Amino acid sequence: MTTDPALVEEIRSASRTMVRELGFMRATLAATDYSPSAVHTLLEIETRVAVTAAQLVQLLDLDKSSVSRMVAKLIKAGELMESADNDGRVKRLHLTKQGRRTVAAIHAYGQLQVKTALEHLNPSQQQAVAQGLSAYAHALNARRTGEGQTPRTSVEISAGYRPGVVGRVTEMQAAFYARHCGFGQFFESKVARGVAEFVGRLDQPGNHIWVATMNDRIVGSIAIDGQDLGNNQAHLRWFILDEGCRGGGVGRLLLREAVAFCDRFAFEAIELSTFKGLDAARRLYEAAGFALTHEEQGSQWGRVVTEQQFTRRRPDAQSGGASRQVTL
Repeated sequence: MTTDPALVEEIRSASRTMVRELGFMRATLAATDYSPSAVHTLLEIETRVAVTAAQLVQLLDLDKSSVSRMVAKLIKAGELMESADNDGRVKRLHLTKQGRRTVAAIHAYGQLQVKTALEHLNPSQQQAVAQGLSAYAHALNARRTGEGQTPRTSVEISAGYRPGVVGRVTEMQAAFYARHCGFGQFFESKVARGVAEFVGRLDQPGNHIWVATMNDRIVGSIAIDGQDLGNNQAHLRWFILDEGCRGGGVGRLLLREAVAFCDRFAFEAIELSTFKGLDAARRLYEAAGFALTHEEQGSQWGRVVTEQQFTRRRPDAQSGGASRQVTL
């Protein structure tokens, strides 16, 4: 995957600003008398209740001698205490009562820093910051641990209309297809009209929409339109994920909900339309039982692209059916 150099420099500049504004350039951190590494040590021990010095080396990515000196200072200052396992070979570090008071003060200081900054942003920007920082922090950690690139942030799947769904689904569709297919205003306007019209029919049998949310922000969607194709066939539409949560199984969960709904509703087939070259999405479709049934070039979206139709049929359904114009 290629990365825009200008984007890299923008992130680096923002990172330097955060380092300065959060106080990491100073000798002490969070209104304590302790260094940034010592403050992080106290926070990690509170999170895990008890850890060994060897575990701190891995958690903080510091060398063993630095951790040993820092732990010794915190024990001497009354923030930490050691306890040995039954065999006496492993010593674990715990917060003292003083240490718990210190950590509580650190949390209060940090929460005030974040809260004061977020007050300068609207709710949508606040959610975007939370999601983006979580993803970026996980990506930084993945360089060292080799873990996947999707943060372990809780994602909820919910069904039905929710305020903002028309605008957010349109935004995600427009942003994705602008990057991958070069679509512009014509495409976005067409999607907005289609989603708005469909949401007005959600009270009709066979029509349903699901959204994935992260920190109460919509980061994915999928819809089943049970009316526009006829012949007891369902139309899978507006299957889209925010860039920051791809690769973590969210798309698979959304697709599973939609397919299960169609099976419960006894649709003979599910059809979806997409564009050639979106290989990750195609793998999801095929894993769910869809097969490519039609492919042709078209220009109805403002530029020439190769349109594809995928179909999933019930095992006992008759094959056949005419190809239709692509409608996302």
